[in-house]
Amino acid sequence: MDETVIIELLAWESAQPLALAVRFDVFVQEQGVPPELERDELDASSLHAVARFPDGSVVGTGRLLPDGHIGRMAVADSARGQGIGGRILEALVDRATELGHHQVVLNAQCHAQPFYMRHGFVAEGPIFDDAGIDHISMTRTLAKAKA
Repeated sequence: MDETVIIELLAWESAQPLALAVRFDVFVQEQGVPPELERDELDASSLHAVARFPDGSVVGTGRLLPDGHIGRMAVADSARGQGIGGRILEALVDRATELGHHQVVLNAQCHAQPFYMRHGFVAEGPIFDDAGIDHISMTRTLAKAKA
């Protein structure tokens, strides 16, 4: 795991110029998601995790919606396999716990299901298509926030 990566939790105004390039590279260029589906109105109300190397280069992102839904998890191809996605995910889960959520939910791309299972998520329901990619809903029950 790369301990030199810095994870910041930011409002969209600060995260947008950092996160969009990684999301575009991963979702639009690599996975063929139409650009108009990649961005949505939920970005503005979400908390965004941004992962950066000490030189400032952004290598990953994810978001936490106000209702406890995690999404838009993306790690740059060149930075995969270093534990960055797990650190982003756990930062979002920790914040959800601090905010008093009892569970977090996400729609995992099916190929990423084992990754989320390693982080305590459980698959629920049938596989469904989202932007031409098979997904499955997953949940994780959270410990109660410390008073």
